[in-house]
Amino acid sequence: MFRDSVIEDYADKHKIVALCDSNARRLGEAAKAVPKPGTNGVATYLASDFDRLIAEQKPDTVVVATPDFLHADYIVRAFEAGCDVICEKPLTIDLSRLKQIVDAQRRTGRKVTVTFNYRYSPARTQIKELIASGTIGTVTAVDFRWHLDRVHGADYFRRWHRQKENSGGLLVHKSTHHFDLLNWWLGSVPTEVLASGKRVFYRPETAVELGLAGRGPRCTGCPVAARCDFELDLSADENLRALYLEAEGEDGYFRDRCVFDEEIGIEDTMQAHIRYASGVTANYTLTAYSPWEGLEIKFQGTKGDITHRHVEVHGVFGGKRAHADEDAITTELHLAGEPPRLVQVPKAKGDHGGADPVMLGYIFDPEGMEPDRYGRASDHVAGAWSILTGIAANASIETGSLVNIQSMLRARGIHLKG
Repeated sequence: MFRDSVIEDYADKHKIVALCDSNARRLGEAAKAVPKPGTNGVATYLASDFDRLIAEQKPDTVVVATPDFLHADYIVRAFEAGCDVICEKPLTIDLSRLKQIVDAQRRTGRKVTVTFNYRYSPARTQIKELIASGTIGTVTAVDFRWHLDRVHGADYFRRWHRQKENSGGLLVHKSTHHFDLLNWWLGSVPTEVLASGKRVFYRPETAVELGLAGRGPRCTGCPVAARCDFELDLSADENLRALYLEAEGEDGYFRDRCVFDEEIGIEDTMQAHIRYASGVTANYTLTAYSPWEGLEIKFQGTKGDITHRHVEVHGVFGGKRAHADEDAITTELHLAGEPPRLVQVPKAKGDHGGADPVMLGYIFDPEGMEPDRYGRASDHVAGAWSILTGIAANASIETGSLVNIQSMLRARGIHLKG
C-alpha cells in the first residue's frame, strides 16, 4: 500500500530509495513494482543489511511493515540513525519493546506515525464528530463487538500471527485498531481491564467434527483439502504463489498452515471490560469465526444513544465470502423523548471504507490536505495507548485478575502522556 501510493500518487513529492526484506524472493518481487528508468532498479537489501541500507541510502523516513514482534527493533534503529518512521499497527506487542520505543523517541526526538486507517473512514469520523459535539450528551458506556469471518478470521490462525510471541495475539494485533478507535472517540485512555479469552473453534476437535480427520500440517499436500472449506490454495493465486509458495525455499515460511493445529497459541474468542480515565466503561467482544464480518457498537449518553453497524461481509458459504455493499453501514441516533432516526452516513471511494486514500494523503502530502480538525494523526503515544488495553487484557486472561494499566507501566518504568 505504501509503496504503490508513493509511486502512483505522490511521486512528485517522495521517492523510494530502497526496499528491505528478510526473504530475497519477496524482495525481488517488490522491486519489480518500483520503476527506476535508466538505472538497474531500486536498491534492495536483505534484513541483515538494514544498517548498511541506512548508511548508504540515507532515507528521511523508514516504513516498517514487518511482523509485529520486529517493529520495535526497526523503529529504534531508524530513530538512532536520524530517521522518522511510518509504522503499521500495532506499534509493538509487549511492555519491554514499548519501553525501548518510548526511551528511544525521548532520546532522539524522532517521530513515528502509526497508521490507524480506521480513524480516517468517513463513517468513523462522523461518529467522532457526533460524540465531540455533545449530540448524546456525556458518553457513559460503550458496547463494542467486532466479528471476523471464517475467511479473514481463519487466516490469522495459519500465519505467523498464530503465536503470541509474534503478534501479541488478536487482542494486540487486531484489536489495537478497535481500542485506538475507542481512545480517539472518547478522548480518554484506559485505566483498568478485566478480560477472558479462549480458543474454542480453531482446534483439532473442530477438524474432527467437520470430517477432516487425517488432515495434513498445511493446505499444500493435505489429503483432505478438497473437502475443507478452510483450504488456502497458494498455487491458485498469482500473488500468493509468487510471494509465498515460490519463496519458501528462502526461509521455510509456510503461509498455509492448518488452522486447526494443536500448537496454535492465540485465542479466537475474547471479551474485555475496560474502564477509562474519563469514567466511561466499555464492554468489548472479538470473535474470529463469525458467519459474517463487521462491527456493532453502541454509545450510551446522558441525552441518548448512538448505534453504529457496518456489515463488511454478508456471510461465508463453503469457504467463499459474500461481500456487502456500501449501504451496509448504518448509524442510528436515538435521543431521549424522540423516536430513533437514521443518520446519513458519508461515503468515499477507496479501501477500508474510503479511509486509506485520506490517511495516505495526510501522510505523504499534508500541505495538500485541509487542516485535520479531528486529530487523526497517531504518534508513539497514541500507538502505545492502543496496545496497552490488549496487553492488559492478555495479562488479565493469564492471571484471572483485574489489571491496572498505570501500575503495569510504573513497574516497567514507562512514562506516557495520558
